[in-house]
Amino acid sequence: MVTRRNFLKKAGVAGAGLALGSIGSMSTLSAESLRRVNGANKKVNLACVGIGYRGGDIIKEFEKTGFANVVALCDVDMGAKHTQEIMGKYPKAKRFKNFREMFDKMGNEIEAVSVGTPDHSHFPICMMAIALGKHVYVEKPMGRTFYEAELLMQAAKKYPNVVTQVGNQGHSEANYFQFKAWKEAGIIKDVTEVVAHMNSARRWHGWDPNIYKLPEGQPIPQGMDWDTWLMSVPYHDYNEKYHYGNWRCWYDFGMGALGDWGAHILDTVHEFLDLGLPYEINPIMLEGHNDYFFPMSSTIQFRFPRRRDMPALDITWYDGVNNQPPLPRGYGESELDPNIPTVAGGKIEKRNLNPGKIIYSKDLIFKGGSHGSTLSIIPEEKAKEMASQLPPVPKSPSNHFENFLLACMGEEKTRSPFEIFGPLSQVFSLGVMAQRLNTPLLFDRSTKVITNNEFANAMLAGLPPRKGWEEFYKI
Repeated sequence: MVTRRNFLKKAGVAGAGLALGSIGSMSTLSAESLRRVNGANKKVNLACVGIGYRGGDIIKEFEKTGFANVVALCDVDMGAKHTQEIMGKYPKAKRFKNFREMFDKMGNEIEAVSVGTPDHSHFPICMMAIALGKHVYVEKPMGRTFYEAELLMQAAKKYPNVVTQVGNQGHSEANYFQFKAWKEAGIIKDVTEVVAHMNSARRWHGWDPNIYKLPEGQPIPQGMDWDTWLMSVPYHDYNEKYHYGNWRCWYDFGMGALGDWGAHILDTVHEFLDLGLPYEINPIMLEGHNDYFFPMSSTIQFRFPRRRDMPALDITWYDGVNNQPPLPRGYGESELDPNIPTVAGGKIEKRNLNPGKIIYSKDLIFKGGSHGSTLSIIPEEKAKEMASQLPPVPKSPSNHFENFLLACMGEEKTRSPFEIFGPLSQVFSLGVMAQRLNTPLLFDRSTKVITNNEFANAMLAGLPPRKGWEEFYKI
């Protein structure tokens, strides 16, 4: 177990303020018209790291665009049951267990990389790909720690010809274009409070929060490269409770409900209200708090200062099955976005209150869901009164996967590049730190330092990487 004392000893100068540096337009051609112009000849040579469950779904989505030529498949559990379908679909693609070997042996044949692996492994793969000039599509969150997101943003800035896209698919759907249009038209203005909620059961619900040590080691499944699965994280003995999506439960590997769903609920709020980083993070309620895996329920407040002509704003996050926020008058029914993708082999079940958000402004209240779901004004009588004032909302010229590949071909710009998503990823990492430590955090937005807690400040960088993984933490 990592105690406060040995964490600070191991983190050393890495936590002393981090000494971090400071950190579009679209083509007129739609994805459909570009297909007609170029046919099947213009494709991007794509290497896929992580090919089971969500990683496999990503590959299928790229295949649907008609712009992807899958040249390499990489997975630490290559040959396992959950990777068989993708392996059979691309028999000519070269196969690897280790992404470093993949880049060494066929780097010249790869133009872009998709990363559909556990949260803790996003960072090394993306850093190596960017340094080699490969375009990167990575599932959210783009990094597990604050410092990882910072380094990825710096790397993307150093290599401006590399296209980056984070997989919050709602950024290419109606939710994105409506929020942008309503903000520009002055419909969304003077927002002072946002409530975000995700109340579905999670994998760790039902586990014993009185845990006092990590799970005992088990035999590593035959054919699995467990050492590479761990990446830069300090060594853990293999246990099935870490694998097959269970990694999301643990602080050492995942980012819980906040890191998983926050991007699908808060992405447009964060971008178009220019929130940046919070100055205060408060864990208001944590049920089943422990030092190893995420609480059964969490209520976390993020406080953001005034930005230009926009007032200060608080976001309150609710997760946990019965930890639901109060609803305003006229809220009505809660809809579940039908386009929510498969999550590690399962679907989110419809509940009385489905994942979404409530946006409170000076004059209006908005209700929204997750992913591509659009906002509505509540109560209904107010929505009818405002109907004639609402601006037209343009249709998306491409879905999120098309947007990435078209950007790789120079036809569009990605809508969720690292410079846009990076600060949001850092917001979530600060929230996870407040969950883990169960204490309020005061954050200096200009110096990117936690000012009220030395231990938490060291956690911005996290523990030093394992031997052999240090190279990825250098630009």
